[in-house]
Amino acid sequence: MTLMDSLPFFFDKTHEEIREIFSTLGEPAYRADQVWEGFYVHLAQNPDDISTLSKSLRGRLSEFLSFSHLTPVTRLESKEKLTVKTLFQMLDGKVIESVLMRYDERNTLCISSQSGCAMGCVFCATGQMGFARNLSSGEIIEQVLYYARELAATKQVVTNIVVMGMGEPFHNYDAVMDAIRRLNDSTGYNLGARRFTISTVGIIPKIDQFTGERSQVNLAISLHAANDELRSSLLPANKKYPVADLISSCRNYVEQTHRRITFEWALIQGVNDSDKDAEELATLINGILCHVNIIPLNPTNKYAGKTTTHERAVAFQAILTKKGIPCTIRLRRGIEINAGCGQLASTIQ
Repeated sequence: MTLMDSLPFFFDKTHEEIREIFSTLGEPAYRADQVWEGFYVHLAQNPDDISTLSKSLRGRLSEFLSFSHLTPVTRLESKEKLTVKTLFQMLDGKVIESVLMRYDERNTLCISSQSGCAMGCVFCATGQMGFARNLSSGEIIEQVLYYARELAATKQVVTNIVVMGMGEPFHNYDAVMDAIRRLNDSTGYNLGARRFTISTVGIIPKIDQFTGERSQVNLAISLHAANDELRSSLLPANKKYPVADLISSCRNYVEQTHRRITFEWALIQGVNDSDKDAEELATLINGILCHVNIIPLNPTNKYAGKTTTHERAVAFQAILTKKGIPCTIRLRRGIEINAGCGQLASTIQ
């Protein structure tokens, strides 16, 4: 174990916890505030970047706190330069991928909550990897700040964050929620709660817990099928959390929070893209304040299914629209660098 492994990780700590650490070192609270502001507001990469601190304190900080657990290993940029994917290696050698997607007025980050995933969704490259471990809240935060610094170099900012990268966020619930709270902290990064979206395959107890928090963070459900037989064949988690129970939990979420929920549907040719599938979906979610996000399937090496045609996607959308269900077809980004939805994967070391 290295010294860095044994040190407390700055981004795992709340503002108050950082103040307590500084207090034990005989440093006043305002010094902790300067460091907090240095990293979260001014996006310092290391203590040496924080000019409000004395040179001696800057030198001392790395003796009692670690400020990075992620090392960028590879970076891929799409041909149109609108999508960037970065592979990070963590201190224990495990790896994750994160993505920056540029739109006209938005810079959206797709960040990971786990290295690998235990859910085993058949069309998802991350699910095909298997599970390595959960990320800490700080490792989730560090992904965001890495891209925030990159964008700041061209006077741009992160506008949206989706926890839709590697992993099932609700299998790492506490760390994900802690990371979002810290990034939402008005004394620090201060990104509004409604700028975040968490996507889950449907871990019902955690959906219910999330409902109870009355959070302004957006919730998305990876649905992909409207009956148990088909959904269980695509998403094994459905065997434990069947469709009827999942939709009941989703209805309760909307009723309790009065917030719209998103249902994600990866359209797979000849599997779940027929008129009948669209009609079944419309019946299932009838009356729920929701939006359906249609995602033409992105290719992965270990799944033989093919993406639907554009014509079929439009027809699927038309049926939902006719039934009064808001629905859009997701703009595909970064497919050639395997940065699209369901394509994030790396060798677990």
